[in-house]
Amino acid sequence: MRFDPGQLETLLAITEEGTFDAAARRLHVTPSAVSQRVRALEQAAGQVLVRRTTPASVTPAAEPLVRLGRQLRLLGAEAAAALGSDGIVDLAVAVNADSLATWFRPVLAEVARRPGIALRLHVEDQAYSHDLLRRGEVLAAVTGSPEPVQGCVVERLGGIRYTPAAAPWLVERHRRGRGVDWSALPLVVYNEKDHLQDELLAAHGAGRPPVVHRVPSTADFEVAVTAGLGWGMLLDPQLEAGVAAGDVVRLPGARPVVVPLYWQRWRLDSPALAALTDDVRRAAGVLRRVPAPATGPV
Repeated sequence: MRFDPGQLETLLAITEEGTFDAAARRLHVTPSAVSQRVRALEQAAGQVLVRRTTPASVTPAAEPLVRLGRQLRLLGAEAAAALGSDGIVDLAVAVNADSLATWFRPVLAEVARRPGIALRLHVEDQAYSHDLLRRGEVLAAVTGSPEPVQGCVVERLGGIRYTPAAAPWLVERHRRGRGVDWSALPLVVYNEKDHLQDELLAAHGAGRPPVVHRVPSTADFEVAVTAGLGWGMLLDPQLEAGVAAGDVVRLPGARPVVVPLYWQRWRLDSPALAALTDDVRRAAGVLRRVPAPATGPV
């Protein structure tokens, strides 16, 4: 089964722009031409590929074609660059916010030295970033899953460590014997997808407390914890600086948690993707030096 590259590019434009009209403007064609291309692609696939909603979205059946379209776009851009064209090679990558704020930053500096490369980052939790790979929205991802998405290769990067911590006065307010009252101690989470602290709470026989604050920014999350808004899982650099300044303490009876991270990328012979993988591998050297927490209850 063969698919027309122009129809695949139209499918991509719809997924990225959200409407047939916006896709038509990008492709410099009429909305009617966009509709015709989509119908032709659906006839070739034998399935409905696009939901005619506002915004428009693709069906699960379209995901392999979205991946194929992005692969063709990447390889085409690289071929044009090799022939001396001024085209831009887009590298769409998913990375979790904490990685972007810490060890991933040297990758940005490396990409900056390569003309003609446009890095397009999608900030997504490591537990969910593989979904973006599967849907074809990104060509590589920092993920928490060791299982490769179909058509991808995976390698372990190392681990990123979090330690439960809170402002000293907040810990004293909720102290219970040698520990704390987990069921009452306010909690700070990054967003609705942040469940890192739930395993720790379960290990202490507690669920989430009545007060749960949401702070979706790595830097502001640290500020919220040091201010006493609630306890939270702090990265090593945040914890070290906070403890040294006397702003936070480790929660008594709670061990650090090491979250393993993996790099998944499309299995493509792409020089740009290979160079990006080398950048990520070098930057992740700091993750391979993270010691595992002591064994026993969280």
